[in-house]
Amino acid sequence: MKSFILLILASALSVMSSTPAIRKSMSQGFSGARAVGAAYFMTNEPSGNYLVSATIASDGKLALYEAAYTGGTGAHGMSAPPGPPGLDALFSQGSVRVSASRNFVANVNAGSNTVTVFGIDSANPGRLSMIGRPVHSGGQFPTSLAINKAGNRVCVVNGGKTNGVSCYNFDPKKGLTPSKNSIRSLMLNQTTPATGPPNTPSQIIFSPDEKHLIVSVKDGSILMWDINADGSLSPDFRTMSGGVLPFSLLYVPGKNAIIASDPGVGYDIFNLDTNTTVSTPIPNQGANCWSAYSAESGNFYLIDVGLSVVTEVHVTASLNSTIVKQYAVGTDGPIDTDVATIGKKDFIYSLAANATGLTVLAVNGPGKAQVYQRIDLASPAKAANLPLHSTNLQGMATFIRK
Repeated sequence: MKSFILLILASALSVMSSTPAIRKSMSQGFSGARAVGAAYFMTNEPSGNYLVSATIASDGKLALYEAAYTGGTGAHGMSAPPGPPGLDALFSQGSVRVSASRNFVANVNAGSNTVTVFGIDSANPGRLSMIGRPVHSGGQFPTSLAINKAGNRVCVVNGGKTNGVSCYNFDPKKGLTPSKNSIRSLMLNQTTPATGPPNTPSQIIFSPDEKHLIVSVKDGSILMWDINADGSLSPDFRTMSGGVLPFSLLYVPGKNAIIASDPGVGYDIFNLDTNTTVSTPIPNQGANCWSAYSAESGNFYLIDVGLSVVTEVHVTASLNSTIVKQYAVGTDGPIDTDVATIGKKDFIYSLAANATGLTVLAVNGPGKAQVYQRIDLASPAKAANLPLHSTNLQGMATFIRK
């Protein structure tokens, strides 16, 4: 009997030791209470996914704060043709998203097919508290999220064998609950985890008027569903073709048009009014996959992981475009990127996957961006006993307190 009890206790201790800690401190001495905002990204580890927060000071600089367990697991997509894992595990942009209107951040858990939401502490944006429990993504290998302006609706795209979109209603106490009649298939021939990057979904967004849900697919198309008054989606999507591998999606301000980074050519501009697409090459590009927009400069910033280059692009009211300037960022291997505005100043926050770190660029106006700060992630993660690998890191979203 005694040996049986010891066996049970040993088993319980083994389970406890294998269960990820709810929080791991990453603090570097900066008080979160003095932060004006925070940046969020995830470890995306198969052993347990953590959402990492870094506080943003009034001067735009970052300081690592903590890692919060998401209650799910990460995953890495498979290369086609077979090869070593690349830096973009989910083949996507938008795996972490923020609602500024409802003070929460959401992330995908590609390994457990779930979505998690955390409340953002209004007094300390680095401090996160899970709301409800992780919910099923409605498919397999979820990769990208969209949140509406009101912050009461979250949609996810799944890129695995069971692929498609699904939407949820957000409640500040309960978290996410499935929205009726909102699961739709992409009808892609895929695997779980997804095999790519080609033939995988890249990003999901709402149109500015929130009447359409849009997904880019790396087969030369974007897919669009109508959003009905009750929040349900149209039975079928309509397709607009263009580009080679359209990746990230950003609306051109004031226009019914989308600019998409495209590692197959450079970037594409989809004119939704005329149903036409213009693709523009970026000379000697490696892989332009992610993008961000700065109101300060009025320009877009395209992120090339292959060459560690940021390309600034200006788009006119007539949808003509020009390359303003290119910025080399060393050996960063930049992937997911977001822009935050502090006062009238814009800062570009980039996940430097190859360098296992973070890079901040100050915009400084058109054609004047410069590297402003670099942060190492590997050493603080090791000190916090946080599993972290450069090939799994994903996501970047920012929050600035009002």
